Amino acid sequence: MPLVRLSLRRGKSAAHLAALRNGVYEAMRETFDVPENDRFILVHQHDADEFDCDPHYLGIDRSDDLVIVQIACRDSRSVAQKQAFYRRVAEKLAADPGLRPEDVFINLLETRAENWSFGNGVAQYV
Repeated sequence: MPLVRLSLRRGKSAAHLAALRNGVYEAMRETFDVPENDRFILVHQHDADEFDCDPHYLGIDRSDDLVIVQIACRDSRSVAQKQAFYRRVAEKLAADPGLRPEDVFINLLETRAENWSFGNGVAQYV
């Protein structure tokens, strides 16, 4: 049930974007107990003047390949699951499409179960 938003600078290939989507989804399946087919991923590409991120915040050297992964999800995961998820996403995106771990920024937005409707005007998790 996570809703994933991937934000990056414009200009990557369709294969690169598919690798981003697949890597994040696979990491969610492996570490967050996300069911099969629970896949809702949006890609947002920005021109350079619309994508403003500090290249050195917290001593992490980011490049123009930075990808921001923001996920709205239920507030049901442990700190250990979240840490495993962050690691697994960085590993998967390093393997394909070849992102440096420094260029993977992840933010979770946790909500309660009643804040989700997947269609038909019904809160399926209530």
